[in-house]
Amino acid sequence: MGKESDMPAAAKRLEWRVNMPDGTSRVLVSESRRRGKVYDIVGGFVLRIWSFIDKAWQLGKKEPRKVIHGVKVGLALSLVSLFYYLRPLYDDVGGNAMWAVMTVVVVFEYTVGATLSKCVNRTVATFLAGSLGIGVHWVANQSGQKLQPIILQASVFLLAAAATFSRFIPSIKARFDYGCTIFILTFSLVSVSGYRVDKLLDLAQQRLSTIALGTSICIFIAMLLCPVWAGDDLHRLITNNLEKLADSLEGCISDYLNADGDGDDDKDNDKASEKKLLGYKCVLNTKASEDAMANFAVWEPGHGRFNFRHPWKQYLKIGASMRACAYCIETLHGSINSSAQVGSAEYILKPVSEECRRVCSTCGKVLRDLSKLMKSTTKSSIQDILVHDMNSAVEALQLAFKTLIPPSSQSLTTQVEEAQKPSSDHLKQETKSALSDDDDHDLVYLMEIAQLSTVASLLVEIAARTEGVVKEVNQLANLAQFRGQSDKKMAKQSQSQHKEQNVQTH
Repeated sequence: MGKESDMPAAAKRLEWRVNMPDGTSRVLVSESRRRGKVYDIVGGFVLRIWSFIDKAWQLGKKEPRKVIHGVKVGLALSLVSLFYYLRPLYDDVGGNAMWAVMTVVVVFEYTVGATLSKCVNRTVATFLAGSLGIGVHWVANQSGQKLQPIILQASVFLLAAAATFSRFIPSIKARFDYGCTIFILTFSLVSVSGYRVDKLLDLAQQRLSTIALGTSICIFIAMLLCPVWAGDDLHRLITNNLEKLADSLEGCISDYLNADGDGDDDKDNDKASEKKLLGYKCVLNTKASEDAMANFAVWEPGHGRFNFRHPWKQYLKIGASMRACAYCIETLHGSINSSAQVGSAEYILKPVSEECRRVCSTCGKVLRDLSKLMKSTTKSSIQDILVHDMNSAVEALQLAFKTLIPPSSQSLTTQVEEAQKPSSDHLKQETKSALSDDDDHDLVYLMEIAQLSTVASLLVEIAARTEGVVKEVNQLANLAQFRGQSDKKMAKQSQSQHKEQNVQTH
């Protein structure tokens, strides 16, 4: 029985060889092995395709606007292709209709602001480069056959070098970088082709008309068919970041003050707090997105609640102030993790735990009120009250922390300072012997107080930077002329705020 059970494994290791007439031998592979390898290759390829389709489907369900963007691009290309397929339209435009197709492919972007930016840059740069190219070509023709190529080459060198250098200027790079590239390309093509082409003016006119045709179709479809406004995305991003900042701050302190729990509930709390802590990381990583959205939002016309000259640059200042606050929260998170590893006595945390919670709670209320202010584009009626509560909570935390340092610890600090001063060996030994067991206990107490002081000082700094966010948001409300709330809403909000204060005091 043992030999029969070993037969399949031995059969797998057997190889069948055939001796050839030339003295060589070949290994024969069974048909089942060949089919197995083919099935594995085909199956793996099918699984990869299926996983790709599933990811694309999930992305389409999560972001339906991206699917709509693909439909808009396809529609724009279909419309502009009619000028190449239909004979009457082709006779009017000519073979340069392909430039309109290329324009749609290059210019059509996801947001309206990005599309407008590229359309304006491409049209203006093509017009300027074409006009300069025709002018330089006329001057070169008037100079004679010998000077004509020299003038054309010199103009290409000078203008291309100047346009390339202008791309390093920050103000031009932010808005007109694409236009500088198109200017260099168009001027070089017009100058070089003008040396061999006779009807240069007609060629330039046809290409400019086809580019204008492609850009107009892109603008028309981008603004009328489910438009995606960069200004709306920027406004929504800043608003969500304010809420994430509040969640991160409250999550840090809840982890620090509830670090003694254990069990399954503690694991669930760790998962929830970890999700909240990701908020400040999102705030720190959105600078590039904010800059791009603000740059594209400047090109957009007035839409919805935003006027034509809406202060989009102010959103960048709000984002910078929020990142300053997020850096403090990141430092607080690292300090809390290091304190959790060392361990802090419960009797030290208990006197200041309520003050720490109050500071975090008031800062979170201020940030959430700013988020509501921006969502509704209305001025807040309780903002001054919330800021006052935040400042009073900071003062209470500072007073509570001062009461934690006993007089014995102060005498210990003076002894340690005297021990560190240069003196004789006899005096040093006397000083060291003066540090008894009680003094050792006070030294440990001071070390734990130092850890707690770091957390408290960071909370005070976060409150100060939160007040900086308040100033920037108020500046936005003044520049954008946010409307004030009605008297009834103001009365209701003030009453609810007074009730919350009474509950907290009791």
